[in-house]
Amino acid sequence: MTTTAHPDIIATQDGVVHVTKDRVEMSGQKMGPITHLHVERERLAALTWQNFDVKRMGATIGAEIRGVDITTDLPQPVIDELRQSLLEYKVIFFRDQPLTPERHVAFAKRFGQLEIHPFIPSNTGVPELVRFEKSFDVKGYENTWHFDVTWRETPSMGAVLHAVKVPECGGDTLFSDMYAAYEGLPESVRDRIDSLDAEHDFVKAFGRQVPDDMKVDMRAKYPLVIHPLVARHPETGRQHLFNNPIFMNRVLGVSPEESAELMTLLWRESSNVEYQCRFQWEDDSVAFWDNRACQHYASSDYWPEIRIMERASIIGTRPSR
Repeated sequence: MTTTAHPDIIATQDGVVHVTKDRVEMSGQKMGPITHLHVERERLAALTWQNFDVKRMGATIGAEIRGVDITTDLPQPVIDELRQSLLEYKVIFFRDQPLTPERHVAFAKRFGQLEIHPFIPSNTGVPELVRFEKSFDVKGYENTWHFDVTWRETPSMGAVLHAVKVPECGGDTLFSDMYAAYEGLPESVRDRIDSLDAEHDFVKAFGRQVPDDMKVDMRAKYPLVIHPLVARHPETGRQHLFNNPIFMNRVLGVSPEESAELMTLLWRESSNVEYQCRFQWEDDSVAFWDNRACQHYASSDYWPEIRIMERASIIGTRPSR
């Protein structure tokens, strides 16, 4: 194929594409292909499933499950395969699942014992189900990358979130692959953080909700906890970042300045778009995420419209290296 010459065109090929480095920095921001994702992307592309079909959503994270009705009492082989798909894709999604509170809890219980959350109100009559009801008067503050309840000694294994009522647009939830985030760090940074721990505390996010006369009792019930900054997934055996600015006070064993630097660096790594998938909610959509393998971010762009979600969280194990 020939091209028409023009005096303003001096290039013979796309110069940006042929930059030799994988990542380059421009005005303090990194750009360029994140090449380490290809191994996981290709591995996920080769997976097949017996009991449902999937539509993948991100390079290494997220899949919509099709052909399963989670409002019913599913056979154990289907549950087992859903559990495996959760481990592989880090977060799985379902459409058109009109869950009652009872059926929501029943489905979540197939994957483990459920949490009771002391700081978020439950759905009436179903204590394992917390309700997030946003409106003109109650605004959403979940729009930052985080894991759930890392202030617990044993944070959630995962969570099942059901959309009861959502705006026509806005209020999406994003998920970020923490395996990919860890693997994307320079080796020198990985070596630096592999042996570090961080202090987590409920007070940062929920302290204002605790009445003065209950502060001592709540601190005794939920003391400061220490978790590794890099944890090893108890089922997959893979290392992942376990940083959480919402509940982390500090990185231990380093100066306050280095702690702040590391927390910022790791938070930024979590926000790479290439590590993410984005889910646009509809009424009766469901997301089920592995709270060890991914962080999430609830976009707060729908105020003053109403957004009502209900979540059942599954108790996990203490994070370890």
